[in-house]
This record gives sequence, C-alpha cells and structure tokens, in this order.
Amino acid sequence: MNTEENNNKFKIIVGILTLLLIVLAVYTVTLYNDNKDTVTILEDQKSDIELELQELIANYDEVIQDNEIKDKDLLEARERIEDLLASVKDSKANITLIRRYKSEIGKLKDERTLLFKKADSLIAVNKLIVAERDNAFLELDETIKVVDSVKEENKTMAEKIKAGSVVRAIDLVGAGVIVRSSGKIIDTQRSKRADKIRACFALIPNAIAEKGDRILYIQVINPKNNLLGEKGILQFENGTLNYSASTKVFYENEELDVCSMVDANEEDLIKGIYTINVFDGAKLIATSTMTLK
Repeated sequence: MNTEENNNKFKIIVGILTLLLIVLAVYTVTLYNDNKDTVTILEDQKSDIELELQELIANYDEVIQDNEIKDKDLLEARERIEDLLASVKDSKANITLIRRYKSEIGKLKDERTLLFKKADSLIAVNKLIVAERDNAFLELDETIKVVDSVKEENKTMAEKIKAGSVVRAIDLVGAGVIVRSSGKIIDTQRSKRADKIRACFALIPNAIAEKGDRILYIQVINPKNNLLGEKGILQFENGTLNYSASTKVFYENEELDVCSMVDANEEDLIKGIYTINVFDGAKLIATSTMTLK
C-alpha cells in the first residue's frame, strides 16, 4: 500500500515538472520571438532616424548652397546634425537611445524652422542689396557715360579754342633785298644782287587769341628745295619744324604789321621760285611764293 502511494506521488511530481518544463519552453520561445521583434523594430526606428537626419542635412545644404548663404548659425546647425548622424550609425539600437535621438530630432526640426525663417530674411535683404548695387552700378555707368561725353565735348571745345586762338596772317610778301652798310634796305628781284630775303605780313585781330609776346617762325625754301637762314629746329608734340628765322612780336589782338629778315648764303640765292611759310608754333598761318631772276 505504501509502495503504491509513493508511486502515485512520484507520477504526480513528474507530471507537474513536465508541465512546468513545457510552460518554460513555451515562455522562452515566446520571449525570444518578442525580443527578436523588438530588435527589428528598434533597427527600423534607427534607420528612420538616420533618414530624417540625412533629410535635415539635405535641407540645410539646399538653403546654404542655392542661396549662397554663409550664415554661421546655419553652418553650425548642419555640423551638429552631421555629428548626431555619425553617433546614430555607430550606436546599437535600444529603447533609451531611440527616445533620446527622437527628442534631439524634434529639437533640430524646431531649430531648422527658426533658422530657415532667418535665412529667408537674409535672402530678402541680399536680394535688396544686390538690386541696389545693380542700380548703383547702372547709375554709375550712366554717370561715367555723361562724364565721358562731357570730357569729349570739352576736348573738342578745347581743340576748337586752341585752333581758334592761333593768330592769322595775311598779305604775306617775300622779296630779295640789298642791305647797304648804312643800313638802308633796297628791294631787288635779281638773285645775284640780293643779300637777304625779307618776309612781310600782317597779323589780323583775333579776340580769343592770347595777348602778349609771341614767337613766329619764318621758313624760306629756295628753288632747289634748300632751307635758307639759320636753319633752326622747333620741337613740338607731333614732330619738328625746320625754320629759317624767328621773330618775337607783342600781340594785342589787333592788326599788326610784321617784317623779318632771313640771312642767306650767296650760293643759295639762285634764280627761280621761292616758297615762304609763316608758322605760329607748329601751326602754318600763311604761305606765299616769290621769284628772283
């Protein structure tokens, strides 16, 4: 009897243990599956966080690059997001980290909203500055054109005044002359008797010509195209002038008679036609011819 009871108790204990093992196995399998599902969910959430951070970085890049904005706050915010993204990629997914990262993303999105509003304001200001700059350049360009036009007009006017201020000579007459020891001068048309060439002319009134001392240059060229006289050289901006004689006069914007004597070597005084030119500086103001027999 006792043996049978003991067997029955043993069977009951074995049954209970078997049941407990079954329950434990079921629980273990269930717990494993639940943990596996949790890990999968956490990995998915981690991937979502990475995507959100990448989108945030792309948003910042677009604002910074497209609008050429180099705002310090925008650059620093993008750098923080890049650091957070690197941290997420290096971390294993767990509930605590996922919660912290989601919280950080929420703060970053709020910061993005504020910074982008600031960026929009900067863009508007930049566009206004660019428009004002372009307008200023346009006005400056127009001003330069006006100034250039005025300069050109002034230059033209100055050239006209300069040209108009040159004295004018009329009635240029050349003649061979004999100079007596007494100083008496006698005109002659014979080349063999002539000692010098005399050139006489009249300066006419010119209201815009400068008053005062003025040097005039006489050029006498014989039939063989040889220059008579002292053969001086006048240097000026566009070249040189070879002259036979120069004479200094005091011009008062009134008519003035002028005569100048040109020395000549005996061999240069030959038969033929002579050319006589009168210059005010480099400007030819009169020309004429004369003949010696």
